[in-house]
Amino acid sequence: MPHALDSPRVPGALAKEALPFRGVALAWVITGGLVAAVTGPLGLDHGSWSAAFQVLVGGVLQAGLGVAQSALAGRPISRRVLAAELLTWNLGCLAVIAGTVLAAPLIVDAGGLLLVVAMAFMIRAVGRGAKGPAWALWTYRAFLVLAFVSIPIGLFLAHTRAG
Repeated sequence: MPHALDSPRVPGALAKEALPFRGVALAWVITGGLVAAVTGPLGLDHGSWSAAFQVLVGGVLQAGLGVAQSALAGRPISRRVLAAELLTWNLGCLAVIAGTVLAAPLIVDAGGLLLVVAMAFMIRAVGRGAKGPAWALWTYRAFLVLAFVSIPIGLFLAHTRAG
C-alpha cells in the first residue's frame, strides 16, 4: 500500500518524526483550553488572546507543520534538527506570551525571532528534495508564509499596546 503522500519513506519513521510535534502541540491545546476556561472568572487581561495563541500557534500550527514536514521531507530529518525546531518554536511561543502579558515588547520580538528561526529550520528540512503531491508542498509553504507574514503584524501590535 503506497504512502498517503506517495513518499518512498517508511510511514513508521514519519510517525516517529512527527510524534514530538504532536505531543507538544497537544499540551499547548490543553493549556490553551484551561486558560480559556479561567480567563473570565480570574479577569485575565490577555487570557482570551493567550488561549487563542496557545491553541492556534502552539498547538494546531505546530502539529500541522511538524506532521507535514515529516511527510514531505525527501530524507529523514535528524534528531538534532527536530530538537532545534521544537526548542525554537516552543521558546518562541512562550516568549511571545510572556512578553505580551508583561507588556514587554522586546520579549515579544525575541519570541517572534525564534519563531522565524524555527520556520527556517522547517523550510530547510523539507528542502528542494521534497516528496509528495504538489498541493501538499504548496499548502505547507503557504502556512509557513502566512505565519511569517503574521509575525511582524503581531510585533507591531505588541509595541503599539505597550506604549
